[in-house]
Amino acid sequence: MSIEGVAGESRAERKERTRRAILDAALDQLAETSFDSLSLRQLAKAVGIVPTGFYRHFATLEELGLALVEESFGTLRELIREVRRSDLVPDLLIDRSVEVLAEQLDAHTAHYRFIARERYGGSAVIRDAIRHELGLFERELVTDLARMPEIAHWGAADLHVLASLFVDLMVSASGELVGPRAEQPGRRREVIETLRNQGRMIVVGAAGWQPLSS
Repeated sequence: MSIEGVAGESRAERKERTRRAILDAALDQLAETSFDSLSLRQLAKAVGIVPTGFYRHFATLEELGLALVEESFGTLRELIREVRRSDLVPDLLIDRSVEVLAEQLDAHTAHYRFIARERYGGSAVIRDAIRHELGLFERELVTDLARMPEIAHWGAADLHVLASLFVDLMVSASGELVGPRAEQPGRRREVIETLRNQGRMIVVGAAGWQPLSS
């Protein structure tokens, strides 16, 4: 993880490379410890900078944590957004959303282990940032659900309940898929299939729901 000079590299490129190295080193440490136990000294040593050099890139450790939260959710949100824009029937939409989620978790396991642990972790700042990102998911989903003819007559409260069910389901499955049990033979496939079926059950239940508000 220690950084080395690159011939012809500009100052801005070197700074960005060091920042990236700090983020990666933090993810490595967070595989074994909570964010509250993250060591600035060990982080700097892993990157190959002095501890004070950290502050050229992040004002505080919590700012580093916020950058990790933003990274973790940014790509996933855009991919899920693209899936929702496609003209798919509900079952296919659920299947594709599950596929995208599983692919992202495989590609960025360290990020989502960090999210799964810190969602209820010791840092209030990180918890609030994760809650904010999940809230963005929910609000975007509410907007999409409101366009569906079958539930166009639903009120905002009912749409938020439905959206929150999908978001909670996604978060729960994500924690399972990046947890140690997912490494057991067949466990990952079982979690993904269960997630698909649960999503379909929510759709079936929504079809018969009598809205409480309009």
